[in-house]
Formats: sequence, structure tokens, C-alpha cells
Amino acid sequence: MAIEILHLSSVVRGALVDRDGDRLGRVEDLIAQLGFAPHPPVTGVVVRIARRQLFVPIARIPDLQPGRVQFVGDTVSLKRFERRPGEVLLSKDLRARHLINLQGARLIRANEIELAYVDGRWEVVAVDPSPRVALRRLLPRGIGRRIPAGKVVDWASIEPFVAHVPTARLRIPYRKLARLHPAQIADLVEAASHEEGEEIIEAVGHDRELEADVFEELDSEHQIEFVRSRTDAEAARLLATMAPDDAADLIGELDQEHRLPVLQLLPQAQQRKIRTLLNYNPETAGGLMSPDFLCLAESTPVSNVLEAVRSSTAPPEALAVVFARGDDGRVSGSASVVRLIQALPPATLGSVVRPNPAHVHPDWDLHSVTRKMTDFNLTVAPVMDEQHRMVGVITVDDVLEMLLPTGWRRDFGMSSVED
Repeated sequence: MAIEILHLSSVVRGALVDRDGDRLGRVEDLIAQLGFAPHPPVTGVVVRIARRQLFVPIARIPDLQPGRVQFVGDTVSLKRFERRPGEVLLSKDLRARHLINLQGARLIRANEIELAYVDGRWEVVAVDPSPRVALRRLLPRGIGRRIPAGKVVDWASIEPFVAHVPTARLRIPYRKLARLHPAQIADLVEAASHEEGEEIIEAVGHDRELEADVFEELDSEHQIEFVRSRTDAEAARLLATMAPDDAADLIGELDQEHRLPVLQLLPQAQQRKIRTLLNYNPETAGGLMSPDFLCLAESTPVSNVLEAVRSSTAPPEALAVVFARGDDGRVSGSASVVRLIQALPPATLGSVVRPNPAHVHPDWDLHSVTRKMTDFNLTVAPVMDEQHRMVGVITVDDVLEMLLPTGWRRDFGMSSVED
């Protein structure tokens, strides 16, 4: 048997009647208790009777119908409504507000909330983000009911914002956001308001590494916005977990009075790397490169090379290629990790690498770097100084990020609100 769907807009502002059908007051809102998976139960109704806002438990409401809610009982408690932990007012707190659609990693606007009577109780089952259903609140009730529903999103995929429900003591669960890719979380932050974005960042802050990954995916405008709202110590803590090249880009965007204090609070090793990168123009190979890579002696056994890859703290994309150096310290060749895995155990790094790898120099501009990487099909390009010694690597994702126009995620709808 099909479950009948009831739209929240058809109930709010409807009449509260007694068992004889006589009007007692007006329905102001419905209350739901979050935290009950997959669909929150409706726990009560907020009604207005004789200018007083009162709470009626759902047990006293045997029937919810469009435009009409029936009350069973001889008296209505005159105790004013007070929100309990985890409770939300479906209309006031959620309707027409942003919600996170975890299934699509997008923000949606709850233009309509759908209810259903399941296993003896009313539950919040879905959200309709379609703009046209918002007309139900504006048009006369009889006409509004005729507006068809759009493509709804199951509530099991929904997460609300604390910013919308300041007294409900809610928090976005970290474990839910952690299932998303950092770039998807960054898209959510960029599409949200500042308060909502702070809430998402706070949720992922339980995992320092994930927080840093999300910050690295944010555009510079949002990075600066969130860093400026933090103390120097908080900003330094975040930057310390970021890749040096990304941290250098962000520090370079800070106001002069904050740049040095934040830099001085970083660990010494991170400071040295960032100070070196800040010496280069951000749009040159030196400004693009990461100082973290793996370059080992030619005589290193392949088994030891693979162990070095496993234990390295360099970014995974930079470890896709391992470089060899000769006795003079100069780079003599490069080998992909796949080539190393395929090599026989007795082999040394020097016997596996391809000699004279294509490379770029720190002062090369973006176009020169792009052409070199394209011509030689490089996913990792070594950056070498005049003495042919490695100072860093540029990965293909670094180049793509620079080539894409500022705000490309918004332009292509990657960080917009889903309708």
C-alpha cells in the first residue's frame, strides 16, 4: 500500500479543531526530534490559542490533515512551548533554509518538507528543493495544493545546520562529512553562508588532516575569510598540517601584520620550506612547486625504495615518481612507482630509472611549465636549479588549479545550491 505524503505547508497555518470539529486555534509549527535514523519522528505541534503559543504532544493529535489538525482531550495545557535538546521547528528552523544533501554533496534549499505516517507515527521523510513548491506558502491554500512536487531528497541523506537551530544543541556529525572527498566538503563551504561554512569547518576540525585537506581545496577568498576569523595560534595550527606549497600560498595572501606572527608560530621545518617558497613568484615553477619529494641514491635497492615510498610524508601525488641522484648529487633519472613495483627484487634504483628526465627551472612561467609537462606527458615534473639539483616537484593537479579561472567551481555550478 502506498504511503500518503503530507506537505508541511498544508498543515502550518491550518486550524486546530476539537473532536467535534470546532476551531480552537491555529497550527504554528510541527516539532521533530533529530537523531533518529533514518527519519525523525514528529513529537508535537506548536499551536496558537488566544494569543498564547502552546505545545501539544503528538499523542494528543490523532489526525493530521491539510488545513486541519484535530486535538483529542478535554483541556489544553497552558504551559508555553520550550524547545528540548535535539528538537527542531520544521517550518521556522528548516523550511526555506539550506540543508546539506550528503548523497550529492550539495546544498539544497528546503522549499517543502514532506511527512508520512509510518508504523503508527508521523515522520519527516523527504525534502523538496524545487523552487516552484515555495509558491504553496504564498498562494491560497486550495490553489497551492495543486502545485506538483519536484524531485525530492530522502531525509536519510540530509544534515541540517546548527546556525539555523541555535537552541537545539545540534552538531553536524563529523563521521558523515568524513565520507565525502575534501573537494566536495570545500564545495559545500563555498556554497554556504559564512556561519554555515564555519560550522562545516568546525565539524571536520575533529580530524586535523581532513581539515587541512579541505582548506587546501578552498579558493583563496574563502581561505582568507576563515583564517582571518582565527587567532594567529589557530591559523598556525591549521597551516602546520597543510602541504608547504599550499600553506605558502595562503600566508602570502595574509595581511602584512599577520603574516610574520603566523609564520613564526609554525614548526621550524615547515617555516624553512615556506620561507623558501615565498621567495618565488607564485606564478612561476618555484611558486608552484612542492619541496616534498623522494630522491634517493642510484645504488639504493628497489625494495628499499618502495619502503621509502611507504614511509614518506610527501604528498601521494608527488610520490608517483621517484628520482635518482648520482654521487655528485645531481639528478640522473626518474622511475614511476609502477615501474619500481614491476622491477625484479635485486635491481637498484639506478638500473630502473629513465635517464635525463625532462625538468623545469624555478623561474619558468606557467606556460613554459605546462608546455614541458604536456610535451613529455609528465604527471610529476622535477624542478631543478642551475646545478641540476632538485629543489621541488610540480604535479599535474597544481598546474590544472592554476590554469582554471578563479571561481570556476561557482561558474560551473560545482558549489551552487541544488534546486
